[in-house]
Amino acid sequence: MQAEQISIFLENKAGRLSEVTGILSENGVNIRALALADTTDFGVLRLIVDDNARAEQVLKQGGFTVRKTKVVAVEVQDQPGGLHSILDILHRAEINVEYMYAFVRQSGNNAVMIFRFDQPDEAIRVLSDNRVSVIKGANLYSM
Repeated sequence: MQAEQISIFLENKAGRLSEVTGILSENGVNIRALALADTTDFGVLRLIVDDNARAEQVLKQGGFTVRKTKVVAVEVQDQPGGLHSILDILHRAEINVEYMYAFVRQSGNNAVMIFRFDQPDEAIRVLSDNRVSVIKGANLYSM
């Protein structure tokens, strides 16, 4: 039930992000969600795309360092307290959220969030036991 994201390590200088999006665009890879974190010298761009294998291939050919990471996509009620209810379930199960970011689309009436957990399999079990919808990777990439 985990999905795959790609992480690209970028020098923190003008134009590097544009290079990544240009390579993906030229090769027909659609970005579905992204998060960018930076430090003084470099940034980490995390992407959910519609074709991970192609994105990894063309970015590596373009000279970028790319890594694949397992993440979990979760439907979150799109209303006040929706995210809190998910985070509270995880807190009670002592599961740490390493990072999270929003997906670009909704699933029905729900928002979609991407999570990186310290215990992903346990997180999926706990969420499923609490009737939280976890989205399969194949379904996520085509949303």
